[in-house]
Amino acid sequence: MLRSNRNLAFVVAARFISRLGGTAVWFIGTMGVAAYVFDASPKQLAIMSLINGLSAIVGSFTAGVLIDRFGPRKVMIWAEIGSIPPVLWMMVAPTLPLFVVGSAIFSLFGIPTWTAGASFAPYITEGRDELERANAYIEGGSSVGFVLGPTVGALIETWFGIHSVFWVMAVAAVLAAVAAWMTRIDETPREHVSGNAWREFTDGVRLAYTTRSLRYFILLGTAVWFGFGAFQALESLFYRDVVGVGVEWLGYMNTVFGLGLVCGAALLPRLPAKVVSARGLAFFSVLSGLGSMLYVGSADLVWIAPGAFAWGLFIGATEPLLRTLVHLDSPHEYVGRVVGTLQWHRTAGELLPLAFVPTLAVTLGIQETLIAGGVLVALAALGSIRTAGSIDRGRAALPASEAVPESA
Repeated sequence: MLRSNRNLAFVVAARFISRLGGTAVWFIGTMGVAAYVFDASPKQLAIMSLINGLSAIVGSFTAGVLIDRFGPRKVMIWAEIGSIPPVLWMMVAPTLPLFVVGSAIFSLFGIPTWTAGASFAPYITEGRDELERANAYIEGGSSVGFVLGPTVGALIETWFGIHSVFWVMAVAAVLAAVAAWMTRIDETPREHVSGNAWREFTDGVRLAYTTRSLRYFILLGTAVWFGFGAFQALESLFYRDVVGVGVEWLGYMNTVFGLGLVCGAALLPRLPAKVVSARGLAFFSVLSGLGSMLYVGSADLVWIAPGAFAWGLFIGATEPLLRTLVHLDSPHEYVGRVVGTLQWHRTAGELLPLAFVPTLAVTLGIQETLIAGGVLVALAALGSIRTAGSIDRGRAALPASEAVPESA
């Protein structure tokens, strides 16, 4: 499919390059510098993650409106370019508060690159099968970047010092912007564009919340990333205080996790068609919760590695499945804003645990708190299976031309 669809190849390349730079900076640069250079506490890491998350929410909302106005290509190009100054500032920031300012601005521009990448598939494909495969390819390319990013970051840190990692993102942003620029999609103004950004934003959010299937997909995705949120504040401390290893192991184990992501994304198109359903999403969400428990269930690297791979495998299948379902049930002119809503819910899901994770980590322990997050995700997804079945029956009863399932 990549050979026959030039635009898809460029989008996959852009997401691969951008994710490689982003994960190198996030795991080794952002969280690594905060924990190992500035000696941040769990509370300080939680506050930093909260600020980054709020900035990301603003970025995802804004990106959704801009994508539906101008298309994902232009949004991705300018967001990549805009991410360069803050990432270079993080390299030289002298104090933790100033470092956090840089990371927040980086999040403001970084998240729109994700939102744009997640919105491209309906612009460059035709038909359900192509849409599913394109999402799998885009997520797979992004996942390969995740595989290589932490290891590249770890190697750069070992050879040149931890602050040198930020150059990886700066170079990656330039290359990703060039790849996005080389795509060719229909960028004529959408018919719904009113010139009123706030109205367009609220229309998109209203559609996402009043369409039953979209609401379910978005909320279940929020639950999955709720479990992931605890790792924002505690993963680097898990390796530092529980496992007792250096920051490079945070990169290496996340590379193993990334290998799981790649395999999971490649697995989805090979599964039965009935898996592309609300029940299929619920099933993989349960597995995602269980996978995170496997990842942190031991303090031995020998057991952490297969746990990281298993969790990555389940998340890797869940992400393109969720995205495909959202694309299928969103009118084309609203794709950017619905995906933007999905993205901000994802960020909010990661932020919610930060309100209590530091306290739980002190009370229960870092490892125990991370395991509890996986338990909650699995239970939430398991409890939604009946609702998923009802949604699938409603979607199956719709004529093929129906753009959006029932509203409720």
